[in-house]
Amino acid sequence: MGVFVFLPLVLPLTAWPIARLAEQHLHPRSATRLLTAVAAVMALCSTVCLALVMVVGTAQLPGNPLPDGWSDPEVRAAVPYDEVVGKAAIPALCAVVVASARALWRHGRVRRRAHRALAGLPGTGVAVLPDEVPYAYALPGGRRDRVVVSTALLDCLEPAERRALFAHERAHLTARHHRFLLTVRLAALANPFLRPLRTAVSYTAERWADEEAARTVGNRRAVATAIGKAALVTRGTPVATLAGLAAPGPVPRRVAALLGPAPAVRTWPPVFTSVGLAAWAAAAGTAVSAMSSANAAVTMFLILRAATPL
Repeated sequence: MGVFVFLPLVLPLTAWPIARLAEQHLHPRSATRLLTAVAAVMALCSTVCLALVMVVGTAQLPGNPLPDGWSDPEVRAAVPYDEVVGKAAIPALCAVVVASARALWRHGRVRRRAHRALAGLPGTGVAVLPDEVPYAYALPGGRRDRVVVSTALLDCLEPAERRALFAHERAHLTARHHRFLLTVRLAALANPFLRPLRTAVSYTAERWADEEAARTVGNRRAVATAIGKAALVTRGTPVATLAGLAAPGPVPRRVAALLGPAPAVRTWPPVFTSVGLAAWAAAAGTAVSAMSSANAAVTMFLILRAATPL
């Protein structure tokens, strides 16, 4: 395997330029899908390679449950600096597993609590709660997807802004934005180099919903005003993997984008532009990461198979 086993751990750096440029130059829908796919593939590849290195490190420990042949010099020679990186990979992979499990548990717990809180309300697509705290968010799952909003927030908005609010939250539910947000959150936990992509997707998912709301209500200024008012009075959503009108982030940029013309829809940016070159660099990094992890996995399998006594 050589140094190729380490490439997927650092190749997410190739996606940093597109994480920034996609926010500015791509349609929010295209940017969200592209960045989420890149983050998911790179996170999976880096986790696979981290697990392969961990096998070498675990086999070196006395009393390990692995076959004795897995600690042979031929196996250790497959990973450069095996004594150091092999043992370092053990706590690193454990940290990834624990952090990811904790994020999934918290995501599920918040959703279950939210659905239980709505159990006594009519089964409509919108749940208006009599609460003095202003908030609004999209709640997927349960018997049906629902938009949850408090009376305090509705009192702050004009009728046109309320329509923009509901259109925004319904856009989150229709496009299943919580899946994108959860995917990039887990990817960033698996590899810290993917955190810029998580930040970018959090923004582009909101911009995607902004544009859908503007298209639905036919008034971009009303959507911009609703976002600005909601940002001033609310604290965001119960958990980062749920989407909402006033999600934390660069709200002034969202408002400025809505006050301008609608973004052009492109499946892929032109090649000879900054965003096009960044997109191809991210695609190349993702492809190399996938090939490196696949090569490392196959090579390690063959080495371990040869080292395992019959």
